[in-house]
Amino acid sequence: MKKILISIFAVVVTLIILGLIFYQYAFAPTESSIPDGELADEQAIQVLASDLTVPWDVALLPGGDLLVTERGGELLRILANGEIQRVEVPRVAPAGEGGLMGVVLHPDFAQNKWIYVYRTVEIDSTRDNEVVRFVYNEDHSLTEETIIISNFRGATYHDGGALSFGPDGLLYIATGDAGEPDLAQNIESLAGKILRVTDTGEVPADNPFGSAVYSIGHRNPQGLAWDTQGQLWSTEHGRSGIQSGFDELNKIFVGANYGWPESQGSTVLADTVGPVVHSKADDTWAPASLAAAGDTFYFTGLRGQRLYAATIGAERESVNLEAFFTQEYGRLRAARIFGDTLYITTSNRDNRGQVNVGDDKLIAIPLSVLKGEW
Repeated sequence: MKKILISIFAVVVTLIILGLIFYQYAFAPTESSIPDGELADEQAIQVLASDLTVPWDVALLPGGDLLVTERGGELLRILANGEIQRVEVPRVAPAGEGGLMGVVLHPDFAQNKWIYVYRTVEIDSTRDNEVVRFVYNEDHSLTEETIIISNFRGATYHDGGALSFGPDGLLYIATGDAGEPDLAQNIESLAGKILRVTDTGEVPADNPFGSAVYSIGHRNPQGLAWDTQGQLWSTEHGRSGIQSGFDELNKIFVGANYGWPESQGSTVLADTVGPVVHSKADDTWAPASLAAAGDTFYFTGLRGQRLYAATIGAERESVNLEAFFTQEYGRLRAARIFGDTLYITTSNRDNRGQVNVGDDKLIAIPLSVLKGEW
């Protein structure tokens, strides 16, 4: 009996040690050589909502209220007085990194009341991702559900999820490789791609492959934004686990191949496009959403537990990086700029972070607080 107890104890200790090692490599923040930026008037930063559950994206309604998606499947309306209204988005099947993700208003929302959400659904025991459009009513209800684009692979990991309307009025969608790297190079698959469609889901005539596909070779892009010259940029998660690293900030060109799974970091194969900047092998940003203020991009770090500012060089082939709020709020997910304010969310209740009092939070940061040369 004593030998059995000793054996059980040894197994338990081994599992604990392995768990700590796994946490260190998979979830714990890494050291970073990126310098900390200077903050001004931190008192101006406001927590607009607390006790949320994995808030994923943010949209601004014309009257000033905010819409927030929770990955579990609810759409929240955050009123100016702090009140929260909730509505369940139908058919969301949350699991792992999938669920209810991106949200964006139509450019003519004031007239048509259209909102678009990115959701994971379950069909015949398989998981798929899709973009769906609703009419958003003043009473915080959703009607007239319309599938815009569907049948891109869903999975526990690498579900993409970003939505943004571009300067051309078209809808851009970032999809992950669903944990199957070869799909990123498969032109017939919508996984591991950046997609571009019209507001009704049609394929634009100038898309490069005669489908919704705009660029290929992506692992797990989760941020989309444009600079002052109308150039599209994207954040993308690099490899994970013990070999975590090589997270990327990319310029996105129509028809380009970004090389995943063969190209990583500075290893750029022929006929593929490398990142403008990456985290190298010894740092992990786990970059989520991306927002632009002029020619400065702000992107959030999940494992990185920082807000990153990337100022584009004059030749647009390099960026200057700074970091803010290192480990102050924990894991950061959403980043949207409306007017002169950056809105971010924490993601500490996603089973990968340390839950702090009030998590998860929606936080408003005046851009004037983030001092710099931009």
